[in-house]
This record gives sequence, C-alpha cells and structure tokens, in this order.
Amino acid sequence: MAAVTIRNLAKRYDDNEVMRDINLDIDDGEFVVFVGPSGCGKSTLLRMIAGLEDISAGELNIGERRMNDVPAAKRGIAMVFQSYALYPHMTLYDNMAFGLKIAGKSRTEIDSAVQHAARILHIDHLLDRKPRALSGGQRQRVAIGRAITRQPSVFLFDEPLSNLDAALRVKMRLEFSKLHDDLKTTMIYVTHDQIEAMTLADKIVVLSAGRIEQVGTPQQLYHHPANRFVAGFIGSPKMNFINGVVAGVGAEGALVDVAGGGRQLAAVEAGTLKVGDKVTLGIRPEHLAIVTEQPMLQAHYTALELLGDFSYLYAATDASDEPLILRVPDSLQLASRSVIGVGAEAHRCHLFREDGSAVKRLLRDPAMAVH
Repeated sequence: MAAVTIRNLAKRYDDNEVMRDINLDIDDGEFVVFVGPSGCGKSTLLRMIAGLEDISAGELNIGERRMNDVPAAKRGIAMVFQSYALYPHMTLYDNMAFGLKIAGKSRTEIDSAVQHAARILHIDHLLDRKPRALSGGQRQRVAIGRAITRQPSVFLFDEPLSNLDAALRVKMRLEFSKLHDDLKTTMIYVTHDQIEAMTLADKIVVLSAGRIEQVGTPQQLYHHPANRFVAGFIGSPKMNFINGVVAGVGAEGALVDVAGGGRQLAAVEAGTLKVGDKVTLGIRPEHLAIVTEQPMLQAHYTALELLGDFSYLYAATDASDEPLILRVPDSLQLASRSVIGVGAEAHRCHLFREDGSAVKRLLRDPAMAVH
C-alpha cells in the first residue's frame, strides 16, 4: 500500500492547458473518488497517476518515490478500465494469470494469486470458463481480479461500472466497498456518477474545467459545498437555486428577498454580507417544503414523479432559472398548474455570493457538523 501526493500538477497539449494547479493528498489505504462532468479532467488526472499521460509540470509521488519519469509498468499500480479488455480465447484463470506469467512468476505463485483473487471476488467456480460465457458483472470481476493478482500498492479504476445496467451497478458498488474493506489498499476511482461517489468514497475530489473545486468526505460536500458548482453537482436530484437579494443581516443569519416572492432566512455567518448584495439561495429537494403560512414564494405545480414511498414534485417560478424540485409524500395529489407556497427551515438553507462562493452555514443540527 502507498499514499499518493500531488503537488502543482499541470497537463498541457501544446499551448492548451487542460489541467492546472492540482494539489492533492491521498492517504495510504484511502478510497478516493474523482468526480465531475464530462471533460472536467478526471480521467486525464487518473492517467497521469498511472503513467499513461505525461506530466507537463508539478510533481507526483507514490509512497516516497517521485514518479514523474517512472514508466507505468514500474509504478506499482494496477488499472481497471471501462472496457473489460479480456482475452476472449483464454479462460478466466488464464486471463487473471497472464500478467504474472509475463512477469516471470512461478506456477505456484501464479496459482496462489489467482485462487486468492477469485475467492475474494466469488468467481472461483468460474475459472475454467471463457469470457463469452459470463455476464457483464462477472467479466468486470475478472478484470478486477487480474488487477488484484498483481498486488499493487495503488488501484486505479476508470469508470468501471458504466457499461453495466442500473441494478447491476448498485450490486457492484457494494462489491467495491467490500473489496476495499478486504484489501485495505489505496484506491482511486473515476466516475461521472455522483451517487457512486457518495456511496463509495472515503474522500471525494470534485473537478471542473481542469481544476479541483473541493476535496472532502461525502458528508462534508453534502452539508458544506464550497461553491455553487459543488452544491449543484453533489446530491440527486440536484439542489434548487433561487435568486435573491440580501434584505438584512444579523446573528441569526441573512434575510433574503426572493425574486418575485417573499423573504427567507438563511442561517449563515452573515458578517461578510451587506444589504443589497445579490445572492442565490440553495435548498435541496428534501429540504424544500409546501407551506401555507408566510411562504418564501409561490410556484406553479407542473409535474410529479412517483417513486414508490415518495415523489418528486416539479414547480415553475420566476425566482429560479429551472423548475423547483420538492421531495413530497407519495400520497400528495395536486391539480395541474396548481399554485403552491414553498419554504424551508433557515438551517437547511445554503447561500452563495454573486461569484458563486458559499457563505459559511450556522449549523444547529450536530449531525450536520464537520469534525
């Protein structure tokens, strides 16, 4: 196992700088997930760690060793790609043993490593089969098993579940968590799916346009997003954003005049704000509610998504560029274009300045605090 340390890392293609000022510490044995929209640089950063992309500037260390100029094969890493990349003419056993044979390992060492990996992944009863006889999930396990047999100090995963159907992705997420618990090896995992990031990671790295926006635990990113981008990316469905202007500041937070509506108190450290500042309220669907007294604003109900024991209600308003989303009981029924009042508890509100940066929250719920 090994820690990974990245300092001032950059990647350029000619004059086009696609990654810049990347600084990151990944602890020994940690499960870290890189997440962000397409084109944000998460796979490029992973490939730089793997040695598949040159480093234009900065420094990369795995353990105590500087890796900038070390070939990929000598970095002590194993990588699992989106494509399973299995040899179709080989059995599972031979697919998993191939890298060890090339490395000149003895037959006893190879057999021990393959059998151990197969037991961990629950595919030891499939070793005599060829890839065409396997399901997608089983093929992905073989690809992971091939990486395990190398006993790397760092595992790298590049969107390994994206080819699987929804139900199998959920199952494989649990498999990845168990695998990390069993191996206790440093793992770096790339995905565009923020649910995967939230459920798998010890630490999440949110990237956008070649930069790191925020690093933190899933709870830190959920309760304390550093800016509007992170707030909108972490959480499903995403956070509601409501335009407003600061109407008052005090010890209880900031009072916000909502565009086309009433007022909403946000429990934030309002000392850096002044009356008249343009701000954006951020409220997650699970924290926005239908209210009858002193609503923050009025909205027109447009659609309802039924999801079993709860529903997502969509409502249009002039205060937001997109429909508001509320999580509501499944029993709720409304006529088309009904007008509803919406509001939220002050300690559930986020507040963002005009530049997108977050105003620090005053948290009254101990479970929401960051330790």
